[in-house]
Amino acid sequence: MQFELDDERSLLRSSTRELLEGEAALEDTRSLMEDASEGYSKAFFGQLAELGYFGLLLSEDEGGADMGALGLAAVLAEMGRVALPGPFLESVVASEILRRAEGDAAAALLARVVAGDALVVLADREGLGGAAPAPIATRLEAGQLTGVKTFVPFGEQADALIVTTADGLALAQRPDAGWSASPLPTLDHAQRFAQIELGGPAELLAVQDGALDAAGRLGTLGAAALLFGLMERSLEIALAYMMERQAFGSPLAGFQALQHRAADMLIKVETTRSAVFRAAWALDQRTEDAPFLVAVAKAWAGDAGRLVCGESIQVHGGVGYTWEYDPHVYLKRVKTLEAFFGSTREQLEAALHLAPVAAG
Repeated sequence: MQFELDDERSLLRSSTRELLEGEAALEDTRSLMEDASEGYSKAFFGQLAELGYFGLLLSEDEGGADMGALGLAAVLAEMGRVALPGPFLESVVASEILRRAEGDAAAALLARVVAGDALVVLADREGLGGAAPAPIATRLEAGQLTGVKTFVPFGEQADALIVTTADGLALAQRPDAGWSASPLPTLDHAQRFAQIELGGPAELLAVQDGALDAAGRLGTLGAAALLFGLMERSLEIALAYMMERQAFGSPLAGFQALQHRAADMLIKVETTRSAVFRAAWALDQRTEDAPFLVAVAKAWAGDAGRLVCGESIQVHGGVGYTWEYDPHVYLKRVKTLEAFFGSTREQLEAALHLAPVAAG
């Protein structure tokens, strides 16, 4: 399938690449990932807010850019290319829930998120047995929220949490949120997770039917787009190293075995590109098969990303495992994204369940 972004979204993609390469290149953000407690540049995220990135999905009447899922996928692919640390996708998911919620509190909080004045994330997992959500035990009773949530992305830094409870979605805000956050160790230096112990005031969010599912699909698509960007850049890094590094008097790129590996990596990258942007188009067009295509994109991107970023390390040989080189950063990001926003296995099972069955 031949697919090209329209002029508006192509400009968005190119301007985003220019911004990220100039202001948030990996060599500039690695120190934040490794040393800063928050793990990302709040100043740069403020710049993203000023440029309207947190309102990509909002309509023009809502003060947004109305770029749809295709615009979001284009932006996140570029963020994947630089392994951008920080809760951008998590903010988009939370914003999608808030925009589908009723009440002044949700509207005011959404405005703060879009303006870059607040960080809101979804807290929906319980238990430490894995990344997949466990049955919900958290309760909201008489305006008091009780329970424990795990793997909450950037939970220590969040200004508000959208919490899944047995009674519906609850909104807990600082400063009187009544929660405590304990950091959880992670392989991925670009990610921060926390365990949240809840025990304070909150309010029930009145949301439209299917709001959580719609936000989840956007998160799934966004993770697939990030995976695509990560593997696209990993391939470029590997090819550059193959052209530069010499063995037996010839560049590595001249060895047929490595050419075959590079060709396999390229096929994975290009098929992922097709899967991601086909799913984004389907979401924008609200086609019947959109949920199926989103599940396919994430399931495919997880496996493909692990292969491409793993092969990039192998192509580099011994130095591929060293801290100073970049390939391990990309592989670690892939491992996180593969497990969250619906793991590869979960999305594969979803795709099989949702697959259109031909009549006859």
